[in-house]
Amino acid sequence: MSRREQVASGLATVLLAGAWQPPAMRAQVTAALGRRTPPKWVVALVDQVLDAYRDPPADRPRELAAYLQTRPAWQLAWQHRRPPRVVHWEPTPTAMGRAPWPITPLPDLAALCALLAVDAGELAWFADVRSLERRVSEPLRHYRWRTLPKRDGVRLVAAPKPRLKEIQRRLLHHVLDPIALHPAAHGCVRARSVRTAVGPHTGADVVVRMDLEAFFASITAARIWGVLRAAGLPEAVAHTLTGLLTTVVPRPVWRQVPMRGIPDAHWRLGQRLAAPHLAQGAPTSPAAANLVAFTLDRRLAGLAARFGAQYTRYVDDLTFSGGPSLRAARSRFVALVAEVVRAEGFRPNERKTVVLGSAGRQQVLGAVVNDHPALPRPERDALRALLHNCAVRGWRTQARGRENFPEYVLGRISWAGGLDPAFGARLRAAYDAVDWT
Repeated sequence: MSRREQVASGLATVLLAGAWQPPAMRAQVTAALGRRTPPKWVVALVDQVLDAYRDPPADRPRELAAYLQTRPAWQLAWQHRRPPRVVHWEPTPTAMGRAPWPITPLPDLAALCALLAVDAGELAWFADVRSLERRVSEPLRHYRWRTLPKRDGVRLVAAPKPRLKEIQRRLLHHVLDPIALHPAAHGCVRARSVRTAVGPHTGADVVVRMDLEAFFASITAARIWGVLRAAGLPEAVAHTLTGLLTTVVPRPVWRQVPMRGIPDAHWRLGQRLAAPHLAQGAPTSPAAANLVAFTLDRRLAGLAARFGAQYTRYVDDLTFSGGPSLRAARSRFVALVAEVVRAEGFRPNERKTVVLGSAGRQQVLGAVVNDHPALPRPERDALRALLHNCAVRGWRTQARGRENFPEYVLGRISWAGGLDPAFGARLRAAYDAVDWT
């Protein structure tokens, strides 16, 4: 931080420490500078600040400091033989800004420490605003990193260790969940599931599926900070929360990730993961991603409406459906969607763009939506056969070495029931008839 930035930061805190009135503000700045009478530039600077801020920006002292450095009076101050120097500092507690949603009030870092049941040192350690995760050894890392192969590349999962996971769960409940989402957002959202995501597309003349490349890695710390500031959190709190919600990939971990799929896509993924981003595996990441994607959802919903189409997003899967208007202009529509996606800071995965007509099987998020949301017939038949064999031959003959096999089967039944409740109920009855002892 340069000397000018230090002085601006000190004067910003001093201005916010007292009454927001010209005489008091001039007196506070004069005292902070160690002078008896206010210089002319101080009088002019206070007037310029009051012209810009009717009320004290108690939630954003950094913004005020940056504003001070742009004023003509500030430039005048540095033309004197004796440049300004702050000799009396007055630390000023921050305050909440205008909060459009009912999040838990966090006016300062002390309130954040109380909410998370940590002290100031622990808070700074877990927030990791210096991105130490990038270069420290495994015992000091906050995440356990795991590489999962995909058909067209790799997925790097960052699972937070228990203490950080508990902190993130508290933030999810007190900060992220109360913020409103766009109606098109589904996935990891209360009362919104795969069924609600595919429901609007049943019986459509044409269905368009698109995918976003490296969705979580594309959401940077700056975008998370913007959402938290919009929620009314002061700058210091938003800065710390951003550190708690984002991470960077350690260099040794990335060196061991095999190159799969297209080399350019692998290189882009490495670039994104090296900068602070949402961790794929943290309990807060889906909710935070949905909040960041609000503008994307709003623009795509408006674009779909122009073509008489429906739009939903399930994490990184974009689905559109409509009638003759969409069918006739499907190529132009796909190009417009890609343009909006890029403008919002994401990248479409063009290899996964699919246009499905009603004459064939319209499959969205693993569900067939030609008539009503349902599992594809091969999966339905396989589940019925599996439960039949478990009942007749015993479930151990079907486990094939899979651990927690009863729980695995129950999970598949729950997935099927989420799409088709009637079919799920029949499967659950068959499951209950099996002897799982």
